[in-house]
Amino acid sequence: MARHIQLVFFSAAWALLLWAQCVSTLRFTRGDFPDGFAFGAATSAYQYEGAAAEGGRSPSIWDTFTHSAIERNTDGGTGDIASDGYHKYKQDVKLMSDIGLEAYRFTISWSRLIPGGRGAVNPKGLQFYNNLMDDLVKEGIKINAVLYHMDLPQILEDEYGGWISPKIIEDFTAYANVCFHEFGDRVAHWTTMLQPNALAQGAYDIGELPPNHCSYPFGSNCAVGNSTTEPYLFIHHSLLAHASTVYLYRRKYKAAQKGIIGLNLYTMWFYPFTDSKIDIEATERAKTFLFGWILHPLVFGDYPETMRKITGSRLPSFSSYESELVTHAFDFIGLNHYTSVYTNNRPNTIEGPLQDLSADLAILFRGLTFVDIPLQYPHIPNILRVGLFFCLQIQRMPPLPQCFVQGQW
Repeated sequence: MARHIQLVFFSAAWALLLWAQCVSTLRFTRGDFPDGFAFGAATSAYQYEGAAAEGGRSPSIWDTFTHSAIERNTDGGTGDIASDGYHKYKQDVKLMSDIGLEAYRFTISWSRLIPGGRGAVNPKGLQFYNNLMDDLVKEGIKINAVLYHMDLPQILEDEYGGWISPKIIEDFTAYANVCFHEFGDRVAHWTTMLQPNALAQGAYDIGELPPNHCSYPFGSNCAVGNSTTEPYLFIHHSLLAHASTVYLYRRKYKAAQKGIIGLNLYTMWFYPFTDSKIDIEATERAKTFLFGWILHPLVFGDYPETMRKITGSRLPSFSSYESELVTHAFDFIGLNHYTSVYTNNRPNTIEGPLQDLSADLAILFRGLTFVDIPLQYPHIPNILRVGLFFCLQIQRMPPLPQCFVQGQW
C-alpha cells in the first residue's frame, strides 16, 4: 500500500505565529521532521474568499444566515469581503511560499463554481480556481481541495431542503464530478466534507449554524427544522453523498490522476469528570456519537449499535447497496482537533416524548469553553495521537484503507 504524506494544517494567521514559536522557543527545524511530514495552512471559502456578489457567484446558505435577523447572527459579521482572497490569492500564495509552507487546504465554493447548484459551470469561478491552483503548483505547494464546508447553494436549500433530502446525493456527486474533471490533474488530496459531525448539532439541532434548522424546545430563532430527526438525516445523506463521490473518483479518475480521497472530522478528546461508572459510560458515549457516527459506517457499513439503541427509528438505515457503497469509502480520515473536555453523565432534562441529539447524548461537557472549571488537559499535543489510535482501534479489521491524518489547531 502506498505511503501517504502526513499534513498538519493551521489557519493562515496561526501558521505564522506557530512557525515563529517553533523556531525561536522550541528550536525545532524542518530537519527535525521526517520527509513525509508537511506543514501547511488551511482556509474555508466563505471565511476567506469574499467577493460574495462578484464573478457570477450565487448566494449560499452562509450568505442567508449572516444576512438574516440579528438574533441569529449576533456579531453581525458576514463573508461579503472576509479575507478578500478572491482578489488577494496571489499575495497569499507568495506568503505561503516565503514562510516555507508545503501544503494548502482550501475549500471550493459550490456557489461560485456552479451558481445554480447543478448544470452550467460559471467560467469566472472556474478561472479563479484554475489560477489559484496553477500558482500553488508553480510554488511547489501541495494542494488539498475540499468540496464542501457549510456553503450549500441557497437555491438547493430552497428547492428541496438541501442536506435533509436524498436529492442532495445526486447533485453533490455531479458537482464533485466537475471538480475532479477540471482540477484533478493538480490535486493530490481530495476531501469531500469538513466536520459533518459538528454540523449535525450546530446546524440541524440547535440552529446556530447555517442553514439554521431547529425546533422547539431544543433550539430557538429557527423558522424551519426538526431537531429530533434532521441531525440524523443530515449525517446519513452526507455519508451517502461522500460514498457516491468516492465511488465516482475511484471508478473514473483515480487511475489517471493518482490522488486520494477522504473526509474530515471535528475532534475533541473526552475525559470522565469522575471515576464513576456513569461518567465513564458517558465518555464512551461521547466518542461513539462524535467519532463512531461517521467512522463505524465507513468501516463496517452501519451505525454503532449504541446509537441505534438510543435513537431507535430516528436513525436512518442503510440498504444493502448503500451499506456496501459506504464501507471503506475513504483513503484517509482528516482530523480537525481543537481541545479536550471533561464529560459528565446528564439525564434528559426535557420532559416529553421527544428527544434531540443533545438529549440522546445525555452528557454535560465541562471545560474551558463550557463550564468555568480549570481543565487539566486543555491543549495537549499527544491528543492527536490518542485520537488517531482511537480511529485505528475502530478500523481494526484488515484489509482497510490507510488512515491519513490532517492535524489542525
